[in-house]
Amino acid sequence: RFLVFDVPMVMAITGAIMLTGGVFPVSMGLKFDPNIPPGITVPEWYLTGLYAFLRTMYDKFVTGVAWPGLFIGALLLVPFVDKYKKFSWKDRPIITAVGITSLAQIIVTTYWGFYIDPTRDKALLERLVIDPIFFYTVMLLLVPLSFGFSYMMIKLARHAEANAKAQPKKAGKSSIDIPQKWIYVFFMVLIAFQVYLNIAAYYALLGGMKNYSLFLVGIAMLVFAGMFHIYRYGRAQAKAPPPKPTPPAAKPAPAAPKPAPAMPQPTDKPLAAPPTPQVKPAAEKQALPPQQPPTTKSAETGPSPTTAATGNVSDNQDIRKL
Repeated sequence: RFLVFDVPMVMAITGAIMLTGGVFPVSMGLKFDPNIPPGITVPEWYLTGLYAFLRTMYDKFVTGVAWPGLFIGALLLVPFVDKYKKFSWKDRPIITAVGITSLAQIIVTTYWGFYIDPTRDKALLERLVIDPIFFYTVMLLLVPLSFGFSYMMIKLARHAEANAKAQPKKAGKSSIDIPQKWIYVFFMVLIAFQVYLNIAAYYALLGGMKNYSLFLVGIAMLVFAGMFHIYRYGRAQAKAPPPKPTPPAAKPAPAAPKPAPAMPQPTDKPLAAPPTPQVKPAAEKQALPPQQPPTTKSAETGPSPTTAATGNVSDNQDIRKL
């Protein structure tokens, strides 16, 4: 999936293959000499599967043309049969089982094509021939075994996925954000390194150091994958909306005061009406004691103060007239 849709991944995988080929070169083997018998020869690894079919001593057309053609035709029909819309192998059980079965048969036939009986006492033909009954029995048994293994793995994978979804999600990891300035710096450094690798690989090829040149080409492709990824990251950062401002931290609210004990409040009661005097009936009135007339004792003893004052005033008026 990544090789189809991701350019940096394509360049990285291709560069890793070239880098490995430069570090671990494969020799071309000895040059053929017709004067020296080569003994038992085995083809390259990508042809040993076909060689195993031929070593069964069955019909040459069937083993050399029919079986390989059937296998290649089945692989060509897979894109037209595969109608699944999901990319996960867990959601494509039949295609997954067919792929695992094909890989198992390729591995078995490739190993069988390499294998030579080490017993030198046997004849050359006896050492090379593979028992056809045993060979085809193993090939047929691989089909149900591979299908059963595929469906078992799909069931286990789905069960593990369901258990993972049931568990609480962990907090996501924080992403690494590179500032725009450092993106430009990294990109320019990788461009300069890319130019240097291209020049070095060219001069290594001119000098006959083919393995070293292949090694440098692999590194150059890895660097290009890094450049492409940084360029894509920078474009995404430029188009991304600005981050939302973080709200200020809320201040802790003061503790609520303890409620005071409730005091009984006086209720406004209406005032009582003033008492109205009750008039007792005349029959109930008590008889007042009779008033006695003033005694004449004071008149008999002497003049009253009022008469005395009146007499003094008249005397004074007589004196003024004189």
